[in-house]
Amino acid sequence: MFTLITWLTIIACVLLVAIVLIQNPKGGGLATNFSAANQILGVNKTTEGVEKITWILAITLLVLSLAGPFFISGSSNSRESMMKDNIENATPRPTAPAPPAPNGNGQQPQQP
Repeated sequence: MFTLITWLTIIACVLLVAIVLIQNPKGGGLATNFSAANQILGVNKTTEGVEKITWILAITLLVLSLAGPFFISGSSNSRESMMKDNIENATPRPTAPAPPAPNGNGQQPQQP
């Protein structure tokens, strides 16, 4: 189910990008590019339709994004215990020696 929601989210994202790119900020957009659509639907109806599709896709993307985490397979307790096991079984890295502290004049002491 999580895979289905993921694919639907990707499809909604691609369609939303395409619809936003079709729009023109000055109101032309789809209405000016397709003159045949203007004769059938009219300029106002074309831009209203594109706006409605934009809102529908934005709401769909929001709902899918919020619903996705509920369908992730596996419990969070098993993932948390695996992370704890990895942390507890990790071998510590050797640390480098600390550099010597500077003198009162801000310079590093000379090494013998």
